[in-house]
Amino acid sequence: MRNECILVVDDSPDIRLTMAEVLKAKGFSVESASDGQEAIELLDNRFFDIVLTDLSMPRKTGMDVLRYVTQHSPETICIIITGFGSIQGAVEALKIGAYDYLCKPIKPDEVTILIDKALELRNLKRENQSLKKELKTRYGFDNIVGNSRAMQEVFGLVEKVADTDSTVLITGESGTGKELIAHAIHYASDRKDGPFIPVNCAAIPEELLESELFGHEKGAFTHAIKTRIGRFELANKGTIFLDEIGEMSPSLQVKLLRVLQERKFERVGGVKTIAVDIRVVAATNQDLEKAVKEGRFREDLFYRLNVIPIHVPPLRERRSDIPLLAKHFLKKYCSGKKRCVEGITDEALEILSRYDWPGNVRELENIIERMVILTNGNMITKDDLPYQIVEKAGSAVGVRGVSGDVVEFPEEGLSLSQAVSELEKKLILKALERTDGVKNRAAKLLKMNRTTLIEKMKKLGLMPKSKKAA
Repeated sequence: MRNECILVVDDSPDIRLTMAEVLKAKGFSVESASDGQEAIELLDNRFFDIVLTDLSMPRKTGMDVLRYVTQHSPETICIIITGFGSIQGAVEALKIGAYDYLCKPIKPDEVTILIDKALELRNLKRENQSLKKELKTRYGFDNIVGNSRAMQEVFGLVEKVADTDSTVLITGESGTGKELIAHAIHYASDRKDGPFIPVNCAAIPEELLESELFGHEKGAFTHAIKTRIGRFELANKGTIFLDEIGEMSPSLQVKLLRVLQERKFERVGGVKTIAVDIRVVAATNQDLEKAVKEGRFREDLFYRLNVIPIHVPPLRERRSDIPLLAKHFLKKYCSGKKRCVEGITDEALEILSRYDWPGNVRELENIIERMVILTNGNMITKDDLPYQIVEKAGSAVGVRGVSGDVVEFPEEGLSLSQAVSELEKKLILKALERTDGVKNRAAKLLKMNRTTLIEKMKKLGLMPKSKKAA
């Protein structure tokens, strides 16, 4: 017995009986109604997967039933039954929302084949909706972990740019979560129901990347045995994410520039111009401005990409997020791998917070996953941590500075004046970085006079000796 329930609506008792027998033989649960009014009353009280309804009936017609279904039960599939002389009415029904129509006299095989196709299509739509919901949950804005000031600034930018179609360039070291930010932008935008198409420009050989991006026509090159749609075409009405954009060859940079300017391109070996409605989000772990100066990246393309820049800071610059991330990954892998690890000791968290994480968030996630699998107790302790992390982090307890860095406090002690000078130096450099080197703005950020800032910079060796203070 199948789970689907079908409602047959026809003023002919013979048709109702015949249809019920055919459908019940296929395992469906079947109910029937003699006219549109009776059908609507049944629909008002329970859910039907499919409604097979005649068009011409007393009291309320099949069109009335169809309108009721589209308004009150959009998950229900409506199939019209019509006589040969009423084809125009069936066409109108299709415009309103009917799945398809059948002409009398009805053949049992046609009915069952059409119903199976309709149910298969509905199930595919449900799976697609479920997948989109899962992706939104996995990559949505709320799933990005970070309470540090640096990450709050990133979140603020994502919120501001999500509902626009402006091109975004995400920069940051490998493993910082650039693709997660790109997903968050997409799923917080008006394009969230459209496709999100990622392309790793560094992972695809140069000779294949053009075809991968723009597609190719049959016979365009050796082994091009059929036409292939490229990633830009697949991303229509959605977002294309160009990861590691700094690895793209100069010749492809020229073609990409045209797409960004005109949103048009031709497939490899093709002459037809294809227009697309897409949003472009790019990411790189390279310094593109330096690449432009060195002639490795086109200046005009850089400015086309760098409309909205978002920099994702490395984990060592937002150490306050490390315990939060560690606990997040612990919960994730305990659930996914059915392990019962209650938490991480304060000592282990302190060591994790002092480690520099050259692989950033990705490295931290991998370490937590490994510890969840290998730990024998119900808590992750210092002894569970990899030796190299404990060794590099140091066993001494650290003191966290205003900047978020951890100052090592060795057993033999330290020079307070030297430590303070180092901290001042880091804060000044951070302020200058944030203000693009403008000392007046940096001084305001540090809540001091500009002249005081310049004197401190001279004292700390941060002023070029050959130039006067600007």
